[in-house]
Amino acid sequence: MKRNRRVKILATLGPASSSEEMIKHLHEAGADVFRINMSHADHDLMRELVQRIRNVEAAVGRPIGILADLQGPKLRVGKFAEGKVSLEIGQTFTLDDSSEPGDNTRVQLPHPEILEAVEVGHRLLIDDGRLQLVCTSTDKHHIACRVVAGDKISDRKGVSLPDTTLATGALTEKDRRDLDAVLAENVDWVALSFIQRPDDLAEARKIARGRAWLLSKIEKPQAVERLDEIIELSDAIMVARGDLGVEMPLEAVPGIQKRITRAARRAGKPVVVATQMLESMITAPVPTRAEVSDVSIAVYEGADAVMLSAESAAGQYPVEAVSMMDRIAQQVEKDPLYPGIIFAQRPAPEPTGADAVSLAARQMAETLGVSVIVTYTATGTTGLRTARERPQIPILALSPVPATARRLSLVWGLQCVVTEDAQDLDDMVDRACRIAVEQGYAKAGERLIVTAGVPLRTPGATNMLRIAYIGSDGLSAV
Repeated sequence: MKRNRRVKILATLGPASSSEEMIKHLHEAGADVFRINMSHADHDLMRELVQRIRNVEAAVGRPIGILADLQGPKLRVGKFAEGKVSLEIGQTFTLDDSSEPGDNTRVQLPHPEILEAVEVGHRLLIDDGRLQLVCTSTDKHHIACRVVAGDKISDRKGVSLPDTTLATGALTEKDRRDLDAVLAENVDWVALSFIQRPDDLAEARKIARGRAWLLSKIEKPQAVERLDEIIELSDAIMVARGDLGVEMPLEAVPGIQKRITRAARRAGKPVVVATQMLESMITAPVPTRAEVSDVSIAVYEGADAVMLSAESAAGQYPVEAVSMMDRIAQQVEKDPLYPGIIFAQRPAPEPTGADAVSLAARQMAETLGVSVIVTYTATGTTGLRTARERPQIPILALSPVPATARRLSLVWGLQCVVTEDAQDLDDMVDRACRIAVEQGYAKAGERLIVTAGVPLRTPGATNMLRIAYIGSDGLSAV
């Protein structure tokens, strides 16, 4: 199933989209990668969803990526005697470690790590910022606050800490159990929530041991401050605009989105833009004009993927939402202004053989007008560096490793095919020509460019570029 766009679509599965039939419909509509939200899926459901996705993958004959999104530390207040209370601006409200039901003066905060970390002047945002508190005094058992905005609070509402760095890591006990479970099912990507610092990736990477690639969700100010370090240690990045918009001023989020997108692209790491992209399509068959513009901006910016959350997981129009996102992306990429915008943002190559070959492949492909760039990639490195160049020529990524092809399904411009490993250079070029013709990217009489690492099967050794002419038999012609 040839895609007519380069940006990828990540669709979340949920009650509206969990059946194998619906997953197939979503893939046909344009979904390239499926997200399983471990905040809502238990291990049995996760295993069923993985199997259904793999069944669809086998039926369509195209690698499909699976991303398991770990819940991360969910910080919540305790319960109230009356279920909820009303507060007044300027009053004192205390968060403490007492298990007694709360009232309009205090409530339990069952997170000792917060009680130890919050300092005077730090903000505490309750219920996605609907209630805003500022710490006036604190000890290891109490945080006394002044109410500065909002007037209501109820049981188990979430707590955000935009000014506080917690000593605990990003993985909870639930996350560790979930991580073991999803790795056992061979998911391709694991998303880590509420990353604060580079060290938060260390434990997950030690557990994963390369069995899945790690995607860091940027949704806290602390992560934005150490963005370059986090990108360096991550395999991909997500602009998680929901929580980011709670913990940072809303007007700052668009600029942060651009900063993250460009920083990830410079590093050659995939970047996903997520949250509320087509929010109105949860209940409506068409999006708002502002939502269409929002998706378009992410595509113009060169994001690798755009994501649907509740729109595909619990909405009334999941297939329509994916189809709409597909049409928006295609239309943007047809815009005569699009290549110039992408070119203007193109980062300088790093002084490596892989980047030199990838740059040369892009320049030669665009100069000669070849049909397709075919890149052989066992580990994914060659594919990632080729995509970093954002060539206007289609990229066909061939890999003998199914896991690599599935992971690369998240990456801009890469159309992935699993194939047997080439025996030698001649076989590699012949195979590239044949598959390019079979997949509809080229035909007899046209030229293509092949990149790979030589000797074959040498990880990270992209050092070969060849121009091939496709003969009448669909193989390379001299």
